[in-house]
Order: sequence, then C-alpha cells, then structure tokens
Amino acid sequence: MTSKSPAGAGIAAPTVRRRLRGDRRVWIALGVLAAIVLTAVFAPLLAPYDPRAQLDIAHLQSQPPSLAHPLGTDTFSRDVLSRLIYGTRVSLAVALVAVSISITFGTLLGAVAGYVGGAIDAVLMRFVDAAFSIPTLLLLIVVIALWGDISVVSLTLLIAGVGWFTVSRLVRAETLAVRDADYVVAARALGVPGWRILGWHVLPNAIGPAIVSATLAVGNVILLEAGLSYLGIGVRPPTPSWGNIIEEGATRVSDVWWLTLFPGLAILVTVFACNALGDALRDALDPRQLLPAHDDAPFA
Repeated sequence: MTSKSPAGAGIAAPTVRRRLRGDRRVWIALGVLAAIVLTAVFAPLLAPYDPRAQLDIAHLQSQPPSLAHPLGTDTFSRDVLSRLIYGTRVSLAVALVAVSISITFGTLLGAVAGYVGGAIDAVLMRFVDAAFSIPTLLLLIVVIALWGDISVVSLTLLIAGVGWFTVSRLVRAETLAVRDADYVVAARALGVPGWRILGWHVLPNAIGPAIVSATLAVGNVILLEAGLSYLGIGVRPPTPSWGNIIEEGATRVSDVWWLTLFPGLAILVTVFACNALGDALRDALDPRQLLPAHDDAPFA
C-alpha cells in the first residue's frame, strides 16, 4: 500500500525537484529573498547609523542622497538607509510570522473539515464563506480602530487571524479529493486510526496548495502591513517599517522623493520575488504540466 508523494497531487518528488531546478525563476527569487533575509538578520552590522537617531535636526533635515547618507535623510534628520535596513527586519518578521501562523492553522482546519465532513465541515466552511464577504483590509482597519494603539506583535497576530481563510478552503478541496483514494480506504480497512490517516496519508498529499499559498502570502502580507503603516495604523514610528517610511514622505513626494522611492522599490522587489517563487512552485506541483519541455522552460 503506497500513498502518493507528499510533494503534490500525484507528482513524484524527483519530478518536482527537477522542475524547480530547471526553472530560473526559482534561482532568481531565492537569490533575492536570501539577500533580503540576510539584510534583516545582519541589520545591526549593515546599518551605518542608529535608525531612530536624529543626527542633526537643524542641518541634516530632509537631505537628498549623498556620500554620507546614500539614501538621504528624513524630516527628522534620520538616515533613510539605516531605517530601510531595519525596516526590512520589521516588515519581514511581521510577514513570516503571520503567514506561518495562518498557514498552519488554515491547513489543519481545512484538512479536518475535508476529512471529517458532515456538520463540522458545514459549520467551518459557512464561517469561512461569511469571513470572505468582508474585505480583509476593511476588517483590519475596523478592529485596529476599536483596539486603539497596537503593538507589532498584536498587529502580526491580527493579520494571522484573518489570513487563514483562503488556505483552509484550498486544503479542504485537496483533502476531499484524496480522502477516498484507494490507499486511504485500505488504511481504514486495516483499522488505522483516523488521526493517523489524516496526518500520514491525507495531509501530506493535500499540502501542495498550502505551500504555494504560503509563498504568495508573504508578499501579500508585506503589502498589507505597508498599507496599514501608510495609513498610520500599522507599525508606529519611531520603529521603522517600509510602510511608515513611505508615509513620512507621502505629503512631500515632489521634494523628498527618496522617502517614497526607496522603500517602494524594496516592497516591489520583495513582492516580485515571492510571487515568482510561488508561480514556480505552483507550476512544479501542477499534475497537468507533464510535458518534458515545460520542466525546462524558464518563465513558462
């Protein structure tokens, strides 16, 4: 009795690895993301100044890029490069932690709903359908407005709390597709406990969409956090994040353009890398992509 490979819906793990190795999107995206992660990890070594320090409010306020300050200074004479580097740490941490929590919770909930079925499935999915009727950004704005001042940790948990709906539906759909497979039926006939069937046979074969969703969600959460910070209800200054750096220069784009340009480019590059990696994973895990030519086709 052999189950399908946990790499995807009926695709052998070697096939997935071959597709990923032959796709240049993967290497470009991983290189960009590795550089971003290393920047966040080694922020204290890379940042030339304290990101919160007002260096000289009288003479260094809103200075354009120069040799001393390659990305200029902000309206409080703080070094923008240092704030951008430390903002990488904040924005990336919020995205990774929020996505990890939401993907884990959504995957488990979707798998249980799909495998158990019945009233549990109906109740959970009706709740998810109701949650989908409310725009995520609007829901977050309302909750934060009612909550008042919110910390970075609370913001991360709040984003995670509204981010699991999509992945739960994806995993539920995959679970429904594999729960009546021959190997699952055989396991039931042999008396294998339901929790073990779910964990060892069903979930590994339904996890593919969750992996792709997690990769794409990192970029989406970075955009979401930047949007909330831009609105003044996300990460609050003086703690730097890409969103609140943009917000500081939003009203003076014509003369303090570097405050919006450089963090905007950082967001753009990060989201592009996450989406490129997610697209490559989706193609690699897609059982319909069986032609050998596709495996080696870059940017297909």
